[in-house]
Amino acid sequence: MRITVAKTAGFCPGVERAVEKVKKQAELGEPTYTLGELINNRQMVDYFAGLGIPPIQSPAENRDGRCVVIRSHGVPRRVYEELEACGCKVVDATCPFVKKIHHIVEEHSRDRVVLIAGDSSHPEVQGIIGFCDGPYIAFSDEKDLETKLPEIEKGRQNAYILVAQTTFSTVSWEKSVEKLKKVCTKLEIFDTICIATEKRQAEAKELAAVSDAMVVVGGRHSSNTRKLAQICESYCDTFLVEDAGELRGKNLGGYSRVGVTAGASTPAGIIKEVHKTMSEILKDQDELSFEEMLEQSFKTIYNREKVTAVVTGLAPNEISVDIGTKHAGYVPLAELTDDPNAKVEDLVKVGDELELLVVRVNDVEGTVMLSKKRLDAIAGFEKVMNAVDTGEILEGTVVEVIKGGVLALTNGVKVFIPASQATMSRNDSLEDLLKKKVEFKILEVNRQRKRAVGSIRAVLREQRKELEEKFWQSVEVGQKFTGMVKSLTSYGAFVNLGGVDGMVHISELSWNRIKHPSEVVNVGDTVDVYIKDIDSENKKISLGYKKSEDNPWEIMKKDYDVGTVCNVKVVSMTPFGAFAQIIPGVDGLIHISQISNERINKPSDVLEIGQEVQVKITELDTEKKRVSLSIRALLEASDEESAPAEQADSDVVYEAGPSEE
Repeated sequence: MRITVAKTAGFCPGVERAVEKVKKQAELGEPTYTLGELINNRQMVDYFAGLGIPPIQSPAENRDGRCVVIRSHGVPRRVYEELEACGCKVVDATCPFVKKIHHIVEEHSRDRVVLIAGDSSHPEVQGIIGFCDGPYIAFSDEKDLETKLPEIEKGRQNAYILVAQTTFSTVSWEKSVEKLKKVCTKLEIFDTICIATEKRQAEAKELAAVSDAMVVVGGRHSSNTRKLAQICESYCDTFLVEDAGELRGKNLGGYSRVGVTAGASTPAGIIKEVHKTMSEILKDQDELSFEEMLEQSFKTIYNREKVTAVVTGLAPNEISVDIGTKHAGYVPLAELTDDPNAKVEDLVKVGDELELLVVRVNDVEGTVMLSKKRLDAIAGFEKVMNAVDTGEILEGTVVEVIKGGVLALTNGVKVFIPASQATMSRNDSLEDLLKKKVEFKILEVNRQRKRAVGSIRAVLREQRKELEEKFWQSVEVGQKFTGMVKSLTSYGAFVNLGGVDGMVHISELSWNRIKHPSEVVNVGDTVDVYIKDIDSENKKISLGYKKSEDNPWEIMKKDYDVGTVCNVKVVSMTPFGAFAQIIPGVDGLIHISQISNERINKPSDVLEIGQEVQVKITELDTEKKRVSLSIRALLEASDEESAPAEQADSDVVYEAGPSEE
């Protein structure tokens, strides 16, 4: 006889978490009750009672104010309120997967009818019902659902949500979903079957399919244990036992292959006792002990089994491996990597240990084909599916732009990222993401369809928030930054400083008068700016861009004085004079009285806009930013220079000659 033990047999993470919490209470020596039986296992309940932690059925029974541990199945909301009213200490051992269902129904049940796939008499389902704020309908399997369909169809105009008891049968779930989709036009589905339950049921199904009999260990009132037995019964003879004693009298000798699995609430100790008892029962029929048969079972290889192999040889298109059986194992290059240009010798060497997945067993030829790529994909799938609960940030490469979003490849799994979740702004191009590495979070998953929806935007928001917090902790007026121009408006330019945007007002972009920021900077430009002002309350930053050395008034102060003669350009007219540009950014006034040495009615009688004239600086006040110019001063100087010659001519005395008379 060959015996194979399921790898997932025993406590699931939720049960193990609850057991550890109670053990900790026992170590603390704090008087404690469990609210109901902590897990569906009679031996463990008795064990806890022996430690001084018995179960009670309601908060009202806690008359001595002990600490109360809430069972792993969870409780209705009103029970939390009752415990709070009692004022006792509460340790919540509710399974995180069950907690998630509570949050879902609490959030959606106000305006929708809740459909619950699960046994309404089960404590977990009773707890879920206790968080519903509106109507609900529970069904135990797809057959029970058939009886509820008329009621559901009658209210087809209603919006529905569908959740499942964490231990619900995955086969029944798929059939139920298919039926409900035909009836409910407004249905939102939440696949809340526990990951551990799915794996346990899938492994039980695979093991039962290749076995002559199955032994299922666990409490008869345990939902997940009963479902394991139901799954196995459809493939082979199945024995459900609560402990090793129930194996006595079972005729196991007539089977050549026996599989063993256990419910999520079954302790490892009970599984070991079952092993020991099976060994004693089978010893009379075979000289091999149970341990030896178990060892022998590991030497048999099955499709989709995970094995540890040692590399024994390399070839251009495959590697040879030893998997500890009589078979000759090999891994084709295409099953080793996705890279068509990769060379075997660059990936592995003789003696390396690899985790591989059995793809095809050929007992006739004595060969077995294995795959590293497929095992990595399975592990990657689990990582992606679990990331929706853990919130882990995944890294991948955008491999395709499709209608409505992009596909990112991570751990061998393609994740759909909607356009609304792909970039920070809807205006950003999705094509720019193609073939780029991105980080994203998983928003939702569908295990049956092996689909996941992610968000790059969620990660970018978190990163931006971290940068903002870091920025506001250290920012000071006067600090200098190199940033990128993010956008332009008519009144200024917004510059990204690394998580925070600041604005450069149009008046701060140039010392010259400009009509639009685009005359100085463009979107995407890298610019050096400094913090001019901070509004911490409203989270606003004012930036400076103009450099003091480019200040035209500093140039005036350095290069020009009163009395300097320079060429200027007339830029505007007023009734009292004309303004002329001395250098870019500085205009001076030529008063009407200084335009000509003759009286004029208006500046335009002598000057016109755009005309270049020579002037003399008669007044320069850089503090008040005023310059007075004069054309007349130069004209008068010119007149004075010509005056002596004219005076000499006028001073000539003509003497009269001798009179002829």
